[in-house]
Amino acid sequence: MNLNRQNWTKEDYEEYLIYLKEKKEEEYAKFQKKIISTKYEILGIRVPIQRKIAKEINRGNAISFLQLCQNNYYEEINIQGFVIAGLKEEKNWESYFDSFLLKIDNWAICDSFCASVKRVAQSKEYYWNKIQKLIKSPHPFVMRVGLVLLLYNYVEQEYIGSIISNVFKIQSEEYYVNMAIAWLMAEMYIKYPKDIYPVLKEKKLNSFIQNKTISKICDSYRVSKEDKERLKLLKK
Repeated sequence: MNLNRQNWTKEDYEEYLIYLKEKKEEEYAKFQKKIISTKYEILGIRVPIQRKIAKEINRGNAISFLQLCQNNYYEEINIQGFVIAGLKEEKNWESYFDSFLLKIDNWAICDSFCASVKRVAQSKEYYWNKIQKLIKSPHPFVMRVGLVLLLYNYVEQEYIGSIISNVFKIQSEEYYVNMAIAWLMAEMYIKYPKDIYPVLKEKKLNSFIQNKTISKICDSYRVSKEDKERLKLLKK
C-alpha cells in the first residue's frame, strides 16, 4: 500500500485499516492482551512494523492522514502517536500532541509515544513548563506522559532537585502513575546515587513507590551488588 500519500481520503483510510489487519499476528495479539489493558482492540502488529508504517506516512501529507484517523485499534492509536511525534510541521503541532494524550489508556502507548517525541529534548525549558501541567492532570495517563517525558529528557543534575520536589507533590492511587514515579526515581538513582540515596533513606515516599524504586534499581546491571544490598535495607 502507498502510505506516503499527498492527500488522504476516507477511502484511503479504509484501505489503510485493511492493510493493518493484514499485518496482524494472532499469537502476538494473545501475548499483548496479557500485558496491556486497553479499551482498543489489539490486532497484534509488532512495534517495528508500526514505526515503519508511521515513517512512511510522515514522508507524505501526515496532516491529512491525522484528520481522518479513527480510534478502533490499539495499533491504530500507537501509529497515530508515532506520526505525531515525527511531524515536521511546527504549526499546530502542540494541538495534535494535546489531543493525542486523551486517547492514551495504557502504559504501552504512553511509553512508546514519549520515547518517540524528540522535540522535548530540543526545547527543554519550554517543555519543562508544559510537563508541570501534565503531571497535575486529573487523567492518570496524561500524568504518566509527563513523568515518562521527565525520565527520557530531564534526568540531569540541574533538574534533579526540581523533579524530586514535583514527585513529593504527587498524591495518586493510580498504579501506572506510581509505577512511573518509581521508574523515574530508579533512573535518577542509577545516574545520581548521591542525590537520590538520601531521599530513599528518609523513607518519605509512600511504601509502594519506595519499594518499587528499590526493586527497579536492584534489577539494573548498572548498580553494584554492595549498593543493592544497602538499598534493600531501606524497603518499607
